[in-house]
Amino acid sequence: MEETRRFLESLGFPGRDLHELPTSSKRFPDGAQYRVEIPSVEGPRALEAVVSEAGKYGVTIHRVSQGSGIMMQTDDEIREMLRIARDAGMELSLFTGPRGTWDISAQPFTTAGKSIGARHEGIDQLVYAVEDIRRGCALGLRGVLVADEGLVYLVGEMKKAGRLPPDLVVKVSVQLGAANPVSIGLLERSGANTYNVPTALTLARLASIRAAVDIPLDIYVEVPDDFGGFVRHYEIPEIVRVCAPVYVKFGVRNHPGLYPSGQHLEGLAVSLARERVRRAYLGMELLRRYLPDAVMSRPGAPDLGLPVV
Repeated sequence: MEETRRFLESLGFPGRDLHELPTSSKRFPDGAQYRVEIPSVEGPRALEAVVSEAGKYGVTIHRVSQGSGIMMQTDDEIREMLRIARDAGMELSLFTGPRGTWDISAQPFTTAGKSIGARHEGIDQLVYAVEDIRRGCALGLRGVLVADEGLVYLVGEMKKAGRLPPDLVVKVSVQLGAANPVSIGLLERSGANTYNVPTALTLARLASIRAAVDIPLDIYVEVPDDFGGFVRHYEIPEIVRVCAPVYVKFGVRNHPGLYPSGQHLEGLAVSLARERVRRAYLGMELLRRYLPDAVMSRPGAPDLGLPVV
């Protein structure tokens, strides 16, 4: 076992989970340790609600992400979301599609096959996903959410070749599921700009990942039920200390399914968006109480995938 651990270390990875929880010296380009993300912001009205509630509670939101996908919104809806996010200094990250669970394949709906649910089946689905991204970028989008390692690589290569904007932020979804430093390191090398870790990783395991990769980690501190339903608010100070640079991400427990969203679910999407911001306020109060010197990015930080409008 020790020989294997030493070999991992020779490759630049930690040889074990870091139970001593070292303080991360890594930072965002602006020197900050943390940012705040609100997920599942489904459409312009939900985004308006996020901005309104953020003002009400005095919470800074750096990124909003969406799960229904680029393909499920009209050009006008996307443009409106881009304008709202740009005015608020927020990165907007829209999911790509279609994915396995939206296709005719049965395996993503089986007990053993759920892990492939957000991946793209066959080359045609990869082409469709790239077309989704190209459409979004043409409208001014500069943040995309992906859940397939092949798409991460493909988008990275297209950015290098000038086929996609070089400032496009590739955010890897929690649904991809890579859970160790080596796997996440491979995604970083393939072109991931930020990575959403699985929701149940201990601080020691998160510390080992942080030691191996430089990209920001996106960490749910309140988790939707279908990803575990954990509420880790009191861990936020240690998550920021150990995992910086980190996006502290607030979902909501105990809510019905929302994807794919649309006008038939707009009221629910708006009310959930408001509650996520309220949860962010609660979490940030704990951070201020127990780690008051933690450094947060200002809105509109230069490396955010701000919309081009």
